[in-house]
Amino acid sequence: MIISNLSVPLLGLVDTAVLGHLDQPMYLAAVAVGSAILSFLYWGFGFLRMGTTGLAAQHFGRQDADQNRQLAAQSIVLAIAISIVIIITSPWLIDLGLSLIGSQESATNAAQSYIQIRLVSTPAVLINYCIIGWLIGQQDSRWPLLIMLTSNVLNIILDLLFVVVLKLNSDGAAMATVIAEYSGCGLALWVLRQRLAQLPGHLDYKKLTTLTDYQSLLTVNRHLFVRTLTLLASLAFFTAQGANQGTVVLAANSLIMQLLMLTSYGLDGFAHAAEALTGKAKGEGKHSLFIDTCKQCGKWSLITALMFSFVYALAGTNLITLLSSIESVVGEANQYLPWLILLPLVSMGAYFLDGVFIGASQSKTMKNTMLISALGVYLPVWYWSQHLGNHGLWLAFLCFNFARGFCLAIVFMRNTHRKCWV
Repeated sequence: MIISNLSVPLLGLVDTAVLGHLDQPMYLAAVAVGSAILSFLYWGFGFLRMGTTGLAAQHFGRQDADQNRQLAAQSIVLAIAISIVIIITSPWLIDLGLSLIGSQESATNAAQSYIQIRLVSTPAVLINYCIIGWLIGQQDSRWPLLIMLTSNVLNIILDLLFVVVLKLNSDGAAMATVIAEYSGCGLALWVLRQRLAQLPGHLDYKKLTTLTDYQSLLTVNRHLFVRTLTLLASLAFFTAQGANQGTVVLAANSLIMQLLMLTSYGLDGFAHAAEALTGKAKGEGKHSLFIDTCKQCGKWSLITALMFSFVYALAGTNLITLLSSIESVVGEANQYLPWLILLPLVSMGAYFLDGVFIGASQSKTMKNTMLISALGVYLPVWYWSQHLGNHGLWLAFLCFNFARGFCLAIVFMRNTHRKCWV
């Protein structure tokens, strides 16, 4: 799962490195703005993966093949319905997103074009969420790895072709991503068909058209939806505040954020393992196995976070230089390197505990703690540290991530003391 997850920010790093070596920072800024808006759109529906993983793991633990088959089909139907709504409302959503983030006109025009191209792959993205989530719930990390590697390696190759060779700039990066995402979706659908053929029973098509049969999926997902939107709103706010300070600051923040994404996706490998294993333990009704899984995932998350911080402290400046040759952007980014070194250690608890609560299908707690962290910590700290400029923005972001893990840890200890996980 770690290797699988790291292929995602690796793709972002290649995008950043390719665009960061062009003559103008406009294209790098455009992708930063466009990616922020698309993340808000797509990961707002990230519950399609998270909610599916937790429920699939519990069905797997109970050895309930019928419910597992039904869950896969219902998740895909839900993904297609959401994709249709996104595509229909996309002109309004793009205008709203660009107006909220704001940036220089040149970057805004390039970002609009980038987003319009990327939106073509909406169905593929959301269906991939469902299938990868379902496979992780089946304790299968091999196929998610192959699906994501296939998609991301193809994306990198096409990136180089469209941007470096054909000189299509940020539009080329978007075209590469669309082709890669549909390729990954095709492989994911083939894998799902093979796995479902191995399960006993048959799909009940009537349950796909009855809203009441989606109750368990929708109950978990509505809390995850609010939680994810709050997280993405926080990230979009971060991008918007960087954009308000100019294209150079926006591009510099983008470089640091790409390296931070490398950390978050790496740590999410243990979070995904926690989702699958704690969900299975809950389905089997084994409290001791649930707690042992949490201990192991927590220990290895801490070790991994220490490794990331050490690498950034040792080679952070070299990594930034590798990503961009624009002197003004590199110089600006190096000022914020200390925040990058601290963030893996501060954020580790939030990533790992997210996986535990997803596996246990306790999405309401995740929603509540996210709202507390964003509204009660992130915004107040940013407001009172505006005089620090971009350093104040990074301080607020660090406090936000610490608060997420701290709030989840309090609930975790309470539930463990009461033995109410299983």
